[in-house]
Amino acid sequence: MMHGTVRGMILTGLVASLVTPLTAQEGPPGAPSPAERQRNNAAKLAGLVAFVDASCPDLKGDPDKLRMAVTRLGVDPAELNQGDLHLRARAYTEIYQKDAEASCKRAVETFGEAGKAIPGLIVRK
Repeated sequence: MMHGTVRGMILTGLVASLVTPLTAQEGPPGAPSPAERQRNNAAKLAGLVAFVDASCPDLKGDPDKLRMAVTRLGVDPAELNQGDLHLRARAYTEIYQKDAEASCKRAVETFGEAGKAIPGLIVRK
Protein backbone atom coordinates (compact mmCIF):
# COMPACT_ATOMS: atom_id res chain seq x y z
CA MET A 1 0.00 0.00 0.00
CA MET A 2 2.92 2.33 0.63
CA HIS A 3 3.92 2.22 -3.04
CA GLY A 4 0.44 3.43 -3.98
CA THR A 5 0.78 6.31 -1.56
CA VAL A 6 4.16 7.29 -3.00
CA ARG A 7 2.84 7.13 -6.55
CA GLY A 8 -0.22 9.09 -5.48
CA MET A 9 2.00 11.77 -4.00
CA ILE A 10 4.15 11.86 -7.15
CA LEU A 11 1.08 12.13 -9.37
CA THR A 12 -0.47 14.76 -7.10
CA GLY A 13 2.76 16.75 -7.18
CA LEU A 14 2.91 16.46 -10.95
CA VAL A 15 -0.66 17.65 -11.36
CA ALA A 16 -0.07 20.56 -8.98
CA SER A 17 3.11 21.55 -10.75
CA LEU A 18 1.47 21.40 -14.16
CA VAL A 19 -1.42 23.64 -13.19
CA THR A 20 0.66 26.10 -11.18
CA PRO A 21 2.19 28.82 -13.35
CA LEU A 22 5.93 28.95 -13.59
CA THR A 23 7.25 31.76 -11.42
CA ALA A 24 10.44 33.69 -11.94
CA GLN A 25 11.43 33.41 -8.28
CA GLU A 26 14.09 30.97 -7.23
CA GLY A 27 13.48 28.61 -4.32
CA PRO A 28 15.68 28.15 -1.28
CA PRO A 29 19.38 27.42 -1.81
CA GLY A 30 19.88 23.93 -3.20
CA ALA A 31 16.30 23.68 -4.46
CA PRO A 32 15.87 22.83 -8.13
CA SER A 33 15.29 25.80 -10.40
CA PRO A 34 11.86 26.27 -11.98
CA ALA A 35 13.32 25.14 -15.31
CA GLU A 36 14.74 21.98 -13.73
CA ARG A 37 11.38 21.21 -12.11
CA GLN A 38 9.74 21.56 -15.53
CA ARG A 39 12.33 19.18 -17.04
CA ASN A 40 11.55 16.66 -14.31
CA ASN A 41 7.81 17.04 -14.95
CA ALA A 42 8.45 16.30 -18.62
CA ALA A 43 10.30 13.13 -17.59
CA LYS A 44 7.36 12.16 -15.34
CA LEU A 45 4.91 12.55 -18.22
CA ALA A 46 7.13 10.56 -20.59
CA GLY A 47 7.53 7.84 -17.96
CA LEU A 48 3.79 7.70 -17.43
CA VAL A 49 3.04 7.38 -21.14
CA ALA A 50 5.70 4.66 -21.55
CA PHE A 51 4.20 2.82 -18.57
CA VAL A 52 0.66 3.07 -19.99
CA ASP A 53 1.79 1.87 -23.41
CA ALA A 54 3.54 -1.16 -21.88
CA SER A 55 1.33 -2.05 -18.94
CA CYS A 56 -2.28 -0.93 -19.45
CA PRO A 57 -3.86 -3.33 -21.95
CA ASP A 58 -6.80 -1.12 -22.95
CA LEU A 59 -4.97 2.23 -22.85
CA LYS A 60 -2.31 4.08 -24.77
CA GLY A 61 -0.63 7.45 -24.63
CA ASP A 62 -1.26 10.09 -27.27
CA PRO A 63 2.21 10.94 -28.61
CA ASP A 64 1.07 14.28 -30.05
CA LYS A 65 -0.39 15.38 -26.70
CA LEU A 66 2.80 14.26 -24.95
CA ARG A 67 4.96 16.30 -27.34
CA MET A 68 2.68 19.31 -26.89
CA ALA A 69 2.72 19.03 -23.07
CA VAL A 70 6.49 18.59 -22.92
CA THR A 71 7.02 21.53 -25.26
CA ARG A 72 4.74 23.68 -23.08
CA LEU A 73 6.98 22.78 -20.16
CA GLY A 74 9.86 24.28 -22.12
CA VAL A 75 11.55 20.97 -22.91
CA ASP A 76 12.51 19.72 -26.36
CA PRO A 77 10.73 16.33 -26.68
CA ALA A 78 13.87 14.88 -28.30
CA GLU A 79 15.67 15.29 -24.96
CA LEU A 80 13.46 12.57 -23.51
CA ASN A 81 15.07 9.98 -25.78
CA GLN A 82 18.60 10.30 -24.41
CA GLY A 83 20.71 11.23 -21.44
CA ASP A 84 19.48 12.23 -18.02
CA LEU A 85 15.85 12.91 -18.96
CA HIS A 86 15.56 9.50 -20.62
CA LEU A 87 16.90 7.84 -17.47
CA ARG A 88 14.50 9.83 -15.28
CA ALA A 89 11.55 8.86 -17.49
CA ARG A 90 12.53 5.18 -17.25
CA ALA A 91 12.76 5.45 -13.47
CA TYR A 92 9.23 6.88 -13.32
CA THR A 93 7.99 4.06 -15.58
CA GLU A 94 9.40 1.54 -13.11
CA ILE A 95 7.74 3.28 -10.18
CA TYR A 96 4.34 3.17 -11.89
CA GLN A 97 4.82 -0.54 -12.69
CA LYS A 98 5.02 -1.50 -9.02
CA ASP A 99 1.21 -1.37 -8.82
CA ALA A 100 0.21 -1.43 -12.47
CA GLU A 101 -3.53 -1.80 -11.93
CA ALA A 102 -3.79 1.20 -9.60
CA SER A 103 -1.42 3.26 -11.77
CA CYS A 104 -3.49 2.55 -14.90
CA LYS A 105 -6.62 3.63 -13.06
CA ARG A 106 -5.00 6.85 -11.84
CA ALA A 107 -3.59 7.56 -15.30
CA VAL A 108 -7.11 7.51 -16.77
CA GLU A 109 -8.56 9.56 -13.92
CA THR A 110 -5.87 12.22 -14.19
CA PHE A 111 -4.90 12.22 -17.87
CA GLY A 112 -7.83 10.48 -19.64
CA GLU A 113 -10.43 12.23 -21.78
CA ALA A 114 -12.13 13.66 -18.67
CA GLY A 115 -8.86 13.98 -16.76
CA LYS A 116 -7.99 16.73 -14.35
CA ALA A 117 -4.62 17.45 -15.99
CA ILE A 118 -3.81 17.25 -19.71
CA PRO A 119 -7.09 15.62 -20.79
CA GLY A 120 -6.59 13.16 -23.65
CA LEU A 121 -2.94 12.37 -22.89
CA ILE A 122 -4.12 8.83 -22.09
CA VAL A 123 -6.78 7.35 -24.41
CA ARG A 124 -8.55 4.03 -24.87
CA LYS A 125 -7.17 1.72 -27.56
